[in-house]
Amino acid sequence: MSTANANPSMASLLRNRFIQTIMTAGLFIQVGIWIRNFAILLFVTEKTDGDALAVSLISVAEFAPIFIFSFIGGTFADRWRPKRTMIWCDLLSAISIFVILIALLFSTWKAVFLATFVSAILSQFSQPSGMKLFKVHVPGEQMQAGMSLFQTMIAVFMVIGPVVGTFVFQQFGIYVSMALVGLAFLLSALVLTSLPSDRTEDQVGSKASLWNEMKQGFRYVWSRKVLVILGGVFMTAGLGIGLIHPLGIFLVTERLGMEESYLQWLLAAHGAAMTIGGGMAMVFSNRVAPHILLMLGMASTAIGVFVMGWSTIFWLTLLAEFIIGLFMPSLHIGINTIIMNNTEEAFVGRVNGILTPLFMGSMVITMSLAGLLKEQFSLLMIYQASAALFVIGIIVMLPMFRLLQPAKAKA
Repeated sequence: MSTANANPSMASLLRNRFIQTIMTAGLFIQVGIWIRNFAILLFVTEKTDGDALAVSLISVAEFAPIFIFSFIGGTFADRWRPKRTMIWCDLLSAISIFVILIALLFSTWKAVFLATFVSAILSQFSQPSGMKLFKVHVPGEQMQAGMSLFQTMIAVFMVIGPVVGTFVFQQFGIYVSMALVGLAFLLSALVLTSLPSDRTEDQVGSKASLWNEMKQGFRYVWSRKVLVILGGVFMTAGLGIGLIHPLGIFLVTERLGMEESYLQWLLAAHGAAMTIGGGMAMVFSNRVAPHILLMLGMASTAIGVFVMGWSTIFWLTLLAEFIIGLFMPSLHIGINTIIMNNTEEAFVGRVNGILTPLFMGSMVITMSLAGLLKEQFSLLMIYQASAALFVIGIIVMLPMFRLLQPAKAKA
């Protein structure tokens, strides 16, 4: 695609009714999620006097459903009509929030953990349905630009979300915060009603048993070499991220010799860079192949993690964090576009349901080992090991260039 027609392509994408609707609904969902996450975090911290176990249970409530329900949700997303599924998921999320709000008023504060848990379960049904609708309503040549647009919105909320969530809780307390979360989900469901109607043939799996459809999903992924390779990339990236994810605070205090509060500047640099990177990816998305975007994301993360582990200078560590954030949208956009371009509509949910747990499972394995490894090895060695895993991921994905070359040539 030439430079001349890249901007008109983005303009036509923004005029797409589906994109307008899904972005507006996504805006409400992001507001709801960030208010929920920070209101619950601050509320639990306040109620338990900063008990580490209670705070960690919030993460368990958020991530556990991904393991348990991701593949099941993806399978049902392939069976059910996607628009209807998304609307019902948002409605049920809103209802669960209001039920939990009543429990807070008349029963126990511990009900807040259910708010995250229930929403996380429902998102495992809603998210793959959204991917299916992308496949149906966004032309193939605009798919990458559409993913870039969505990723940019998520990157923006990574910067402003914590601020909004903290402000709402501190100003209005847990009851108003949860009411606003429920309202945000209701508004998202209302917006989604304006999506184009589901086609009757979207209810693809109704005659086959759930177990058979799950087996078909695994066979489908195994038969597509690109998806198998992508699964390997997911695993190495998950292992690499999990290895260092819990250790950021020690990077600041031990490697840099600074106070814990300086961690917020690294996080702010990462979020700001993601916003910039998402915008850049949106502008150049039609000129760069998705596997190149994925390669850029993996390579920049490997370099950034290597430098962060080696550096003892704050500005250099900050720069490395910025570089990782700058190319992180490229990594996500590349992955999502490769999945969408190489998956038939009928299998989108199951493919997502298989690949996502590979990443999350790998990340949790190394996250659980990170503390033990830190007692045995230096931070420098752990960060270099993480960088090496991303390099292995790059090596794993090299055959993808050959596999995707014929498709590029035909285009």
